[in-house]
Amino acid sequence: MSTEGRSRSAGLTTTKSLMPTIVMAIAALYFLVPLWWLFVASTKSRGDLTTTAGLWFSDFQFGANVSDLFSREGNIYATWLLNSLLYAGVAGAISTLLAAMAGYALAKYTFRGREAVFNTILAGVLVPTTALALPLFLLFSKVDMTDTYWAVFVPSLVSPLGVYLSRIYAGASVPDTLIEAARIDGAGEFRIFFTIAMRLMSPALVTIFLFQFVAIWNNFFLPLIMLTNQDLYPVTYGLYVWNSQAARDPSLTTLTIVGSFVSIVPLIIAFLMLQRFWRSGLTSGAVKG
Repeated sequence: MSTEGRSRSAGLTTTKSLMPTIVMAIAALYFLVPLWWLFVASTKSRGDLTTTAGLWFSDFQFGANVSDLFSREGNIYATWLLNSLLYAGVAGAISTLLAAMAGYALAKYTFRGREAVFNTILAGVLVPTTALALPLFLLFSKVDMTDTYWAVFVPSLVSPLGVYLSRIYAGASVPDTLIEAARIDGAGEFRIFFTIAMRLMSPALVTIFLFQFVAIWNNFFLPLIMLTNQDLYPVTYGLYVWNSQAARDPSLTTLTIVGSFVSIVPLIIAFLMLQRFWRSGLTSGAVKG
């Protein structure tokens, strides 16, 4: 090959290797610029929001804004934040456990109707949550459970996608030979699941928990139709109510922006705390065949 041909080939190779980096950089900007704007806006006074550059700081008042946020209406924002942590944290953990048990059973036990059950659960993945909101409201109203914690908590315990992921991962990562060996040693089915299967499935379980945590945290339509008592609101719905009242009380505009920024902090913390389990789980679950 001539020198010119080699140079052209090297140039094409360099361009191809740079393309993924360029695409990832554009995607990163697409997702990070709104977060940067939200942080910058949360540091400004109400007047500076419309009179200064949107992506840069002016008079830094983040501390004062956060103080106003948590002191508004008798610390109602802190109540909303705790409600969201309860709904997303506790319900997310329980739904992950239930999904793991169901997925493991579907992957490792043979029983009549197993595929029909799995296909029904898989169909549930395709049903949008908004389509289920009204039937859920009618069911909970029949038993007088609307406008309670349970009205948001109980529906959050179900995760068809979690069951699907658990079955796929359990089938791939939990060897049948290991289960049989544990049974020969006298281990019961619950002990096998909690001491062996769950450890091998840990990367999938962390993924399912994060999916559930984020989905429940961002859930808006269910609290909208279920709750009227503002002491039960999650933070997403509480911020929506504030934003709808901003026309009458302009100070709520700043509080809504600051509250939106504070509300994403638990999501970031959850991801940073749990991402190490992906790395460790990929190696700790390895079993020699």
